Amino acid sequence: MTFDEPHEADIEEENYFVSMTDMMVGLVFIFIILLMYYVLQFRDVTEQLSGADRTRTEILHKLQKTLKENGVIVSIDTQNGVLRLPDAILFDSARAELKPEGLTAVGHLADALADVLPCYTDLTGGSAQRPARCPPDNHHRIEALYVEGHTDADALKGAGMLRDNWDLSALRATNTYRALTSLRPALAAECSLNRNGDCEPVLSVSGYGPQRLIDRGPTDEDKRRNRRIDLRLIMVTPDSGATAGALRQRLEAQ
Repeated sequence: MTFDEPHEADIEEENYFVSMTDMMVGLVFIFIILLMYYVLQFRDVTEQLSGADRTRTEILHKLQKTLKENGVIVSIDTQNGVLRLPDAILFDSARAELKPEGLTAVGHLADALADVLPCYTDLTGGSAQRPARCPPDNHHRIEALYVEGHTDADALKGAGMLRDNWDLSALRATNTYRALTSLRPALAAECSLNRNGDCEPVLSVSGYGPQRLIDRGPTDEDKRRNRRIDLRLIMVTPDSGATAGALRQRLEAQ
């Protein structure tokens, strides 16, 4: 062996460092791929959520506009997805039955919902076909539409069989739901597909009594604002499994 020939130990050490370098490069590459995967996933889910929020806001504005054109003045809370009907236009004090003008207002609401809901549900009135009037590029759907009853915090007095504000709010919401589906039976058939592929009804009812006050002031006007029927829109959230699968396919195609 001459002095110019590399020592066997030096060759092994050099090969070791080459292998380590290759492994580190591979790990960095894997890290970059994973980072791209999660960045794309986050971006897509964020876009779906913000897009669903925009769609929900558009639905609320459309309902409000239609009702206003028919003389029914309502307010909307776009942040929480709520269409708000004051109880004064629907019910007499401490009563759960819709008064005549309240029934008229709910009739206009039923018409407005019948015009909008089929564009954002999976099965519309028993049919899987969406009407031609629906936006062709809409991919966001309604998961649930809650008819919510709310009261003020004053104790309920002289209300017959109703024990308290819980009973009053729940029965008002139920009667509103029944009026909606009686005037427009197809509304009861609007449904949204769940993760198991079952189509669940969109419309539902809840009563909150005085538990969700929007104004805690002591005046009659403050209390009046708390007495209301809310329609709360819940949009379908992105399916993380489907999103991950779509992103995985996108990465593999790159």
